[in-house]
Amino acid sequence: MKPGAFEYFRPRTQDEALELLERYAPEAKVLAGGQSLVPLMNFRLAQPRYLVDTNGITDLSYIREVDTGLAIGAMTRQAAIEDSPFVAARCPLLMEATRLIGHRTIRHLGTIGGALAHADPSAEYPAVLVALDGEVTVRGPRGERVIRAADFFISFCTTALASNELLTEVRLPSLSSGTGWAFTELSRRFGDYAIVGVAAVISVDRGGRCTDVRIALAGVAPTPIRCHDAEESLRGNVATKEVLKEVAAASAAAAAPERDVHASAAYKKAMAAAFVERALRTALRRARSTSDAG
Repeated sequence: MKPGAFEYFRPRTQDEALELLERYAPEAKVLAGGQSLVPLMNFRLAQPRYLVDTNGITDLSYIREVDTGLAIGAMTRQAAIEDSPFVAARCPLLMEATRLIGHRTIRHLGTIGGALAHADPSAEYPAVLVALDGEVTVRGPRGERVIRAADFFISFCTTALASNELLTEVRLPSLSSGTGWAFTELSRRFGDYAIVGVAAVISVDRGGRCTDVRIALAGVAPTPIRCHDAEESLRGNVATKEVLKEVAAASAAAAAPERDVHASAAYKKAMAAAFVERALRTALRRARSTSDAG
């Protein structure tokens, strides 16, 4: 299919893009990587009258180390994140999640800002942002504001980003020594959208007790969700086999999946529990390894 008629703009600066969004909102749509928007337009599930292509705004493409972790420009390609030594060293969870996004060709075009703004609840980056308590910076006619991950995702493909605002930067914290991570997902084939995805981060002390736990699920609710009750049940405890099963069950209890063409709601809940347990085991192994190395 072909998209409906639209007027196309390619601004070169953030100010120019914001001027266009202010002029044409709410009928304007930002085109970043286009890997999600263009198919929606072709099926006419999205029919913006005005398309603001931000690929010409080069100052939104960067990966920088900051005191708290990483600052990543919204137009940074997923392939650049996958290849970045800064990401590998400071936020390996993001790199692991990136490698599960589609295929390499898609990652050469897709951007981190576009993926977060699109807010597909099955996507990898929203779950990572939620698991790490990351934040995004957006610019609009009233200036700049910072939105925490917990406040950014509102509903299915809906965020707190206003129609006349532009997502400019993503900030994620570094993972410290004694912290392990894992991103696991179930999909029909490699590169397909996740039926269930899990982002897990665990910190352990030298006695083997879990000092911090973060679990986020993708694909099992209208937004990525944090499993706070499950996290609390593991925090302060030694992660035995029995404890991990209880935590996995508590995580699945937080899920609210809907039946679709891929799986029933009950199957998704069962897979959420299985993949949480798998992710926690991997994160624990890595946490103990980094703790020993430190």
